[in-house]
Formats: sequence, structure tokens, C-alpha cells
Amino acid sequence: MSVTTGSVPFEVPIDIDELRKLFLFERLSDEQLTKLAASGAVRSYAQDEVIIRQGDPAECFAVLIEGEVQMFQETVSAGTVALPRASQPGVYAGATSAYLGDRGPQTYQHSLRALAPSRMFLLPARKFAHIVAEWFPMAMHLLDGIWTGGRMQREIIDRRQRLTALGTITAGLTHELNNPAAAAVRAVGELRTLLRTSRMQLAQLAEDGIPPERLRALIETQESCAEAVGKLPPRSPLEISDAEDDLAEALDELGVDDAWDLAPALVAAGFGRQHLDKVRRKAGEEHVTGAIRWLSKAVEISQMLGEVTDATERISTLIRSAKQYSQMDRAPFQICDVHELLDSTVAIFRGKIPPGISVVTDYDRSLPPIPAYGGELNQVWTNLIHNALDAMGEEGTLTIRTAYDEDEAIIEVGDTGPGVPDAIKDRIFEPFFTTKSVGNGTGLGLDISYRIVAGRHGGEIKVRSVPGQTWFEVRLPLREPAAAPAPES
Repeated sequence: MSVTTGSVPFEVPIDIDELRKLFLFERLSDEQLTKLAASGAVRSYAQDEVIIRQGDPAECFAVLIEGEVQMFQETVSAGTVALPRASQPGVYAGATSAYLGDRGPQTYQHSLRALAPSRMFLLPARKFAHIVAEWFPMAMHLLDGIWTGGRMQREIIDRRQRLTALGTITAGLTHELNNPAAAAVRAVGELRTLLRTSRMQLAQLAEDGIPPERLRALIETQESCAEAVGKLPPRSPLEISDAEDDLAEALDELGVDDAWDLAPALVAAGFGRQHLDKVRRKAGEEHVTGAIRWLSKAVEISQMLGEVTDATERISTLIRSAKQYSQMDRAPFQICDVHELLDSTVAIFRGKIPPGISVVTDYDRSLPPIPAYGGELNQVWTNLIHNALDAMGEEGTLTIRTAYDEDEAIIEVGDTGPGVPDAIKDRIFEPFFTTKSVGNGTGLGLDISYRIVAGRHGGEIKVRSVPGQTWFEVRLPLREPAAAPAPES
């Protein structure tokens, strides 16, 4: 009998007594063990030799007889994931789903490497599938259902988790964009009216016969007032109110209609009673009333332009935060500023943070940039911040801080919620484990975070918690992790 892995043939029989010692086969009859022994064979592997390579055709079901092995799996989201070492005789790997036939994976879903000189019992996949179907027909149907159902469930929940995270981000970003966008729309609407009025007033001054040189001097006054908008020293509301009253009285004395409506805009530009004489000299006594009205509208136009500028800058800042958050314009792996990543995530969340929750950041600015997958780390911060906000409800303090510990960056997210009970601390990173009510959590957020931090970046994530103070601590290496060694032939 000849068995192969890849293209290397060998022929080493096995005794049924040796098979019986393996927990996987301990309850088989002598007849079954004899058929099993005749269907497979043994191969020895040297230390660090590859037994099974992920992606190769799934041709063998492998069972450890003696030695030590370790399984590796290359994943999209978490990079190379290494399972714990195994030395117990009877552990198995390889074409474990061969009984599914064409519905199962046709290639190995993992790699297996010998960590010490090892002996493996190798059973061809087609014979393994036939044995399972013939000896355990009911179990085969149960396993088929569990495998298929489990895969579908994981795909559905993974998709839902991604959509939920996207919905949270989109809702927060939409809320934040709405305010400056609405302010810009309102300001532009007012600008149309102000510009129309200003043009009419300027035309009226021209019809009234104001000399060109006086008009030029008036425009220069308007420019200086416009530049002063938003740049004046801060004043208290009472001081502003007194200045508006004083200017309105002076305008009223000049016979300016609507003096009390014109005064606020002029005061915002630093215009006071002492400036009226300058306007009278520049515009002329007969044109001072029209000049003041036009000057007031010109200043309001400058104020509206300032509001539009502030609103559009806020929108640009939010878009930059979203761009930084998604890392959509950058290579997946890069040198990242952790503080920029954290700030962009907080900016995305700003609209979802209740008014009763304060956000405190305590950054160690000496922390250097780190090599990382920025977009994936943002998913970690999203999950941790989202959990912290859920824990606190409507009131509390969200604290984000960083530190620098020799060759590691430390990022901590803390909340003042009720804390994580000791009984479940060891389980919170398990997939599908959640303390939230049905429909409010999938139990994948912390599992995904763990896989990104530990599997993808070679870091560490842990929790410490007492009532009123919970901290999730993420440690990331400051140096790029060495690539996982390529399997050797």
C-alpha cells in the first residue's frame, strides 16, 4: 500500500495495537482497526519539517502518533495565526472535512509543522471519507449539518457585525456633518439677501451723487471693518450690549433709520461712536446715512462669509478624519501616528457620544509612530470605544491615554461603567460571547479586536476592571514584526 503527501511516496505499515493507543481510535473494534491500518501508513518527520501546507490539495487525514506539532493558519483579517503546540498522541489535522465530498474544502485550510521529530499516521482523504460514511452514518449527517450551519452562521454574523460597525460610523459622521452643512446653507441663504441689499444701497449712493474719491474711501473703511470681524479682543456680553446701545444712540442722533438693527453688525467689526466722524468726513455729511447702511450690510456679508468658511472647514476636517479612519488612501501596512488614529476615531464617534459623557485624552507625545495596519487598528478603537459608551449609558467619563514602554506602545481605553464581573473576564475575548441582550450584540467585537492586535500585529490586549473603572489595554510593538517563516519543503 502506498500513501503520498504531495509527491513523496512511502510505505510504512502500522500495528493495530499502536492505533488503539490513540484516543481517536480507542473504541474501534479489531476488525475496524485492521481495516484502518491497511488503509493508511506512517511517516516520520524531522524537526521543523512541514507535514501539511495550507492551500495544497487536501489529500490526507493526519494523526499524531508521537512527537510535537503546531498548526498555523493564514487569515485575511488576523494574518498568521498559530494554534497552541500539541504533543498528545491522537491529535489530528489535514483533510478533516473530507466526508463532505465536493461540498467541503478541496485544499488544506491550515499548515502543520513538526516542532520535534514526529511520527504521523496518514490516511488518504478519500478512504477517510469512506470510513466515516460507512461506520458512522448518523454522525456524518450531524457533522455535515454542524459544519455547514456553523459556516453559514459565522458568515451571516460577520457580515452583520461589519454592517453594524459601518452603520454606527455612518450615523456619527452624518450627525457631525449635518450641523456645519446646515450652517453653511443658512449662511448662503442670508448672503443672497445681503448681497442684493448691499448692491441696491451702493447704487443708491451713486444716484445720490457721491464722488468717486469718497466712495473709494468708504470702500477702504469697509475693508478694514471686514478684516476686524472675528479678530477683536474678547468682550463680555455686557460690554458688547453696552457698545451696541451707545452706537445705536449715536446713529439715531444722526437720523439713521433702523439704528438699533444696524448697530450689532458694526459693533462686531469694532465700529464705535468714535468712528462715525471718520465716516462723515469720508462720505460727506449728505451721504453719511446711506454710507452707514451700506457699511453695516457689508460687515454682515463678511460675517456670513466667515460662517461659511468655518462650516466648510469643519466639513473638511470631518472628511479628513473619516479618511484617516478608513485609511482608504494609504497602503494597508504603514508607519502610523497612533494619536491621529485615535483622534480620527473619536471624531467619527462624536455625534454618538451622549451629552452626559465627557471625553478625556491623555497622550504621551513622546510615543513614536508605529508600524501597523492603520485601518484595522481603527476597527479596534471603534470596538473598544463603542463598548465603553454602551457600558456607561448616558453619563460617565471616557478616557483614552497612551504611554511609551521601551519597545511597546501602550493604548488604554477606560470608562466609568459598572465594570466587567470577575466570572467572565476570561471569556470576553471569546467569539460569540456577549453580555448584551439578544439582538444588541454579536459577541464578535472583542474577538475581532483580539485577532487584529494579537494575530495581525503581534501585540497584546487585556482588561482590568473594578466597578466604576474599566480599562482595556492594548500593547503594540514599536518595531515591525518579523514575517512568519515560510513553510519549508
